[in-house]
Amino acid sequence: MASSFLSVALSEVFGSALNGRCSARPELVGVPLPLSATLSVVPSRGGDRLLRALFEPLGYTLTLVRHELDDTHPEWGMSSYYTVTLSNVIPLQKLLTHLYVLIPVLDDEKHYWVGKDEIEKLLAKGKGWLDMHPEKELITLRYLKHRHSLARRALEQLQEDEVSSNEDEELEAKEEPLTLHEQRLTLVRDMLKDSGARKVVDLGCGEGKLLRLLLREKQFTTILGMDVSYQSLERAKERLRIDQLREKDRERIKLIQGSLTYRDERLSEFDGAAVIEVIEHLDPSRLAAFERVVFECARPLTVIVTTPNVEYNVRYATLPSGKFRHKDHRFEWTRAQFESWAQGIAVRFGYSVTFRPVGDEDTEVGAPTQMGVFQR
Repeated sequence: MASSFLSVALSEVFGSALNGRCSARPELVGVPLPLSATLSVVPSRGGDRLLRALFEPLGYTLTLVRHELDDTHPEWGMSSYYTVTLSNVIPLQKLLTHLYVLIPVLDDEKHYWVGKDEIEKLLAKGKGWLDMHPEKELITLRYLKHRHSLARRALEQLQEDEVSSNEDEELEAKEEPLTLHEQRLTLVRDMLKDSGARKVVDLGCGEGKLLRLLLREKQFTTILGMDVSYQSLERAKERLRIDQLREKDRERIKLIQGSLTYRDERLSEFDGAAVIEVIEHLDPSRLAAFERVVFECARPLTVIVTTPNVEYNVRYATLPSGKFRHKDHRFEWTRAQFESWAQGIAVRFGYSVTFRPVGDEDTEVGAPTQMGVFQR
């Protein structure tokens, strides 16, 4: 039976994967894979509803088989035990961390002493998903064996982490005022319209802000938003109110989960593509894969790429010298570096490229955002 002992076994057997380490292929650690995991016998003291409430918000498809108390005495009814198969396109580390936390939650029992160190384990394994989970209070309380003082402390820490994350976002907003953000999205929309594109894709769509602008334009008959983050796609779905759209508009738009460094047949046959403030989040070693996916395999007629201009960073009074605009940026390029990269793509894959500044242009350091428009 799957219990907290299984979580201990996962940490012992799959410790490297659970902690996001792979010495042989470190570039694959964060890559989403089509994975499934079967728990042959797991208790769910809350039935089907609890299983779905725990795993579906994380993007899993569940197959559930509930077991009888005794198959020789069917009149005794059904037990609280299930065989559960979970399927998702997700990095292996995330699958393991979800199982590590949620199996004891389903069992609603810890078979060893629970102290303050369990808070650290929960927060470490729940990083990046627990704070946004709709059942985070239940998960926290059950994981910590109903020790309310520990659960309160863990939830307070989650709240502090969320505030800290929001402060990071506010710093980015100070670096790039909302008016610049609006200018960027509006310009991309207008350039896609001017290109004559009818089928467009937003690669790295995030929470769907550009998609919302595209949806208002009847010219775009097919709109696809793709992002590696399931949580971002869920927020995009809420922002766009897809369930409330008219049937004609619902048929025009679709959200999918996927990686920009792996070939994806779903990206073929689009007229236009937007890659807005995305490339700087990729490891430089993965840029070549990104280039092949977008410009060699998908090959939209028009591709619009924007990225920060690192030369402009000196104009942000709140940004420490030498720091990137966001903690997840892997690089930020000068205008010359961006143009050299873009021109190389154009030559290799049969595109022409032009460049445009986005935002107020400084005579010395240029504009805060730089744009490359690729066409073939």
